[in-house]
Amino acid sequence: MRITVFGATGGVGSQVVAEALSRGHEVTAVTRNPERYEMPENPASTAATPVAPGAAATAGAATGPGVAGPTGAGGRVVVRAGDVCDVADVAELSAGRDLVISATRPAPGSEDELVTAAKALLAGLAGSGVRLLLVGGAATLTVPGSGGRALIDDPRLCPAAYQPIARACAAQLAAVRGSDMVDWAYLSPPARLEPGARTGRYRVGGDELLVDAAGESAISMADLAVALLDEAERPRHHRARFTVAY
Repeated sequence: MRITVFGATGGVGSQVVAEALSRGHEVTAVTRNPERYEMPENPASTAATPVAPGAAATAGAATGPGVAGPTGAGGRVVVRAGDVCDVADVAELSAGRDLVISATRPAPGSEDELVTAAKALLAGLAGSGVRLLLVGGAATLTVPGSGGRALIDDPRLCPAAYQPIARACAAQLAAVRGSDMVDWAYLSPPARLEPGARTGRYRVGGDELLVDAAGESAISMADLAVALLDEAERPRHHRARFTVAY
């Protein structure tokens, strides 16, 4: 598959790039500062071979400033400069691709960028036939045993410090749910999303927070990336939200 990843330098985005490369996909890794991009270590533990900036990773692949080279089990990556909040950038960097994965996370104080980015992604992809997988937030998942209360309304799971990003994630989901021009899927992570090992295992849910037998709701960023690439390769969710956890 030909995949564009926005937020490629972030905690989740870098894991998505690594997972995609390990599966042999062609990846366009988008970042605002490509000169600072570092090739992720992928699950295949195969180092990238840099070539000239702007060189195509494979015949017919996208080109642009940055580092391009083979890595993983036949996967190729090209690093491009771009802004997920810019409709023109989204359209250009998704042209000829099979899928766009967006895993951006705004800095504190800029939470509203999530909504701006969601609207730009929808506008840039409208009518293109390119699928969108959007990594969102857990804010609107309902808490098991709460009678339908959303996580954002539970101070134990979403204290005051997390309210700005939670509200932005809720608005982000509302924005994509209003679109019928793009084949999108929205992935809500569990309550805890942290760096950790890739196990390759996870459970899939819908609109309710997934918890294990001990009451924990968690997954590693590496396994979230596994879930995203599994959904990319074998789509199960169309214009729908889903969640994953251990």
